[in-house]
Amino acid sequence: MASEFKKKMFWRAVVAEFLAMTLFIFISIGSALGFSFPVVGNETSTRSQDNVKVSLAFGLSIATMAQSVGHISGAHLNPAVTLGLLLSCQISILKAIMYIIAQCLGAVVATAMLSGITSSLPNNLLGLNSLSQGVNAGQGLGIEIIATFQLVLCVLATTDRRRTDVSGSAPLAIGLSVALGHLLAIDYTGCGINPARSFGSALIANNFENHWIFWVGPIIGGASAALIYDFILAPRSSDLTDRMKVWTSGQVEEYDLEGD
Repeated sequence: MASEFKKKMFWRAVVAEFLAMTLFIFISIGSALGFSFPVVGNETSTRSQDNVKVSLAFGLSIATMAQSVGHISGAHLNPAVTLGLLLSCQISILKAIMYIIAQCLGAVVATAMLSGITSSLPNNLLGLNSLSQGVNAGQGLGIEIIATFQLVLCVLATTDRRRTDVSGSAPLAIGLSVALGHLLAIDYTGCGINPARSFGSALIANNFENHWIFWVGPIIGGASAALIYDFILAPRSSDLTDRMKVWTSGQVEEYDLEGD
């Protein structure tokens, strides 16, 4: 771990995660807050939130950031994705911890910037995730687990370097998966599927009601996707020693699919 900590590439990757996360949150939550401002020349009109617009903003911003910094840090931009890749033995424990810290800091910085820009809005919750009326904690948790599960499964499958059949754009596929999760979950929980994104809004808005759901749900969903993909759908012929080497040294190794 100490040797990895001293590498410039390690810190470039951490900075890339912070910068990309800041841009991602600013663009995506900014698009969600924009509907509150009246259209110029038609200030008497009432506007409602467009779930498709918000979903596409989240998905396209993730795809853009993945294309921009994916070659530097992998563009996780989500603690649930980082956890999934950690359990899949693609990053070290140290890098996972630093990535999650960078992601949370990026979300806080972006949300604070949005707080200043949208300060004129009354009761501005800055994209705070919360349970919709009629949705209890257990139901919200289930939605978050399923929405995050499909995202992390998509990330693992599209970035699996053992595959030779992927001909499209991995960043776009992952972005569409993010958009799909939002199309599902916005009406139930506001769609967390990203603990860092939820943390930024909760911290700046100073509202942590039911906040645990937006950590526990994505963590369970991301971990489940990684374990199912790595041990059932596309198992790797790696033993505990190989996995410990990756977790401690950060040296990524590719393992062949197990024979039938």
